[in-house]
Amino acid sequence: MTSSSVPSGYDVVVLGGGVAGCVLAARLTEDPGRSVCLVEAGPDYGPRQRTWPEKILNARVLPRDDVWERHTAFYRIRARILGGSSCINGAWNTWGSHADHAEWTRAGGERWSARALEPYRLRAVERMGLRAVPDNELSAWASAALGAARELGYREVDMGAPGRPGYGRPLLNSAGGLRRNAAFAYLDPATRSRPNLTILADALVDRLSVRAGRVSGVHAVLDGERVTLQADTYVLASGTFGSPAVLLRSGIGPAAQLKENGIRCEADLPGVGANLSDQPGVFVPLSPTDGLNGALAAKEAAGELYNSRMLIRAASEYCPDGAWDLHLLPTAGAPLFGALPPGRYEAGVSAFLMKPVSRGHVRLRSADPLEPPEIAPAFLTDPAGRDIAVLRAGLEKAEELAAVLKPLAVPSDGAPAHALSDAGLRDRVGTYWHPVGTCAMGPAEDPRSVVDGQGAVHGVAGLRVADASILPTVPAANTQLPVLAVAEMLADTLRT
Repeated sequence: MTSSSVPSGYDVVVLGGGVAGCVLAARLTEDPGRSVCLVEAGPDYGPRQRTWPEKILNARVLPRDDVWERHTAFYRIRARILGGSSCINGAWNTWGSHADHAEWTRAGGERWSARALEPYRLRAVERMGLRAVPDNELSAWASAALGAARELGYREVDMGAPGRPGYGRPLLNSAGGLRRNAAFAYLDPATRSRPNLTILADALVDRLSVRAGRVSGVHAVLDGERVTLQADTYVLASGTFGSPAVLLRSGIGPAAQLKENGIRCEADLPGVGANLSDQPGVFVPLSPTDGLNGALAAKEAAGELYNSRMLIRAASEYCPDGAWDLHLLPTAGAPLFGALPPGRYEAGVSAFLMKPVSRGHVRLRSADPLEPPEIAPAFLTDPAGRDIAVLRAGLEKAEELAAVLKPLAVPSDGAPAHALSDAGLRDRVGTYWHPVGTCAMGPAEDPRSVVDGQGAVHGVAGLRVADASILPTVPAANTQLPVLAVAEMLADTLRT
C-alpha cells in the first residue's frame, strides 16, 4: 500500500506489529464493525510461509537480518519485522511464578493475577500451536542434562505453566525446524482477508499529536512520505525500547528530558523510559570431548541439532518460597557468536538472573525517529549488590550441573565463574533478551507509573500501551508467552 492510498480514519490504530501487535490486530478485528490499522516499521513478507526468507523460518538459528540496528551492542538487538521478536528469538515459551503475578496484581489489579490470566495463557498456547520439545530434538548433551538435573535432586515440571522450581523442556513455537511466528499464528490468511484490517508495513512511527490531554493523530513515514492516521483509540505496541521512544517524541515523559530534546511537554510522566529491567546472565564455557563433538556432528547431519532444549528453574536464598529467580541453561552446538571449524562445537551452562533488582533506562538522543534511542540496561548495578549475589549463587549451581556432565565436557582452565570479582562478572555478562518495564503500570498517584492496569496512559485520553514495556517487573520466565497472554487480556479490555 502506498502513502497516497492509505485511509486516515480507523476505530483503532495499533502501533507496532510485533508479538503483542499481532495479537491485538487479530482479536480486535474479530468484530466486523471495528476497523483496525496495524502499523509496522519493518517488512511484511506476506500471508504464506513460502514467501518468507529461509533464515526467519529456520528455528535452529537466531536470525539477525530484520532488526533495528546491525552490528550493535548485544543488549540492543530488537526485531523490525511483522511478527516482531517471535521471528528472531529461540522460539521458547515458559511461564513465571505466582510471585510474579503478586507483583503485577499490586500494580494493575486483579486481572493480572495468575488465576485471571490463566485462560489467556491457554488461549495463546492454542493459537501459537505451542508444543513441548520432542525426544528427537534432544541431543546427547540435552539428554544428559535432563539426567543430571534429576541426579541433582530437581523435580520435573511443566515449563509452560504455573509451577515450582525444577527442570523440564520449554514449549516451542516451532516444529520440524520451522519457526511459527506470531504473524503466522495470528495474522493467518483468514485474518488478513478481513475487510476491517489494514496492515501498513515499512511504516516508521514518528510521534503522536497530543493536545489538551488527548491524542488527535499519529504521524508516520511511509514510502518516504509523511502520513497522518486518525483513530478513536491508539494502542502502542512498539516494545520495551520502541514504545517509550514514541511517547517521548510525542511530548509524553519527563519534562526536563523532553526540554533537552526540544520537545514540548504534553504530559509530564517521569516513568516513561525509566524502570528498564532485563535478565542478565553469565556463560560457563566447557570443552566438549571428542565423543560429544561426534554426537553433535551426527545430529547436525541429520538436521536435528538444537543448541538448547532443556532448562532448570532454580532458587537462590533470596527467593520467595515456591518461586525461582534463576534459569540454568545448558547449551551445546554452533557458537552464538563467531564460528568454529567443522565438527567442533561450543558447550557450556549459562546462569540467568530472572528477577533483577537493577534498573536501567531508555532515553532519546534527539527528536528524530531515525536516531536510535539511548539504551542503558544497567546490569548488576543495584547498590546493595543483590543481583551480583544471586548471580553468583546461580553460577555455583551451574558449576554443580557441569560437574555431573563432565563425561561429555570438561571445565575450561581458570578460576570458576562464581569466584570472579564483581568487575569480572560485569565484564562477562550477557542477556536473555527479555527487557520490560519502561512504561510500567501502576496507580496514577505513583510518579513512576505510566499506565493503569488496562494499559491506559495516565493523563492522556485515547491512548494505551499493550506490550512488555508495561510490566513493572520481569517475570521469572522467557517473556514471549507472558506477552502473548497479556496482549490477549488487554485485547479483551479494548473490545468491551
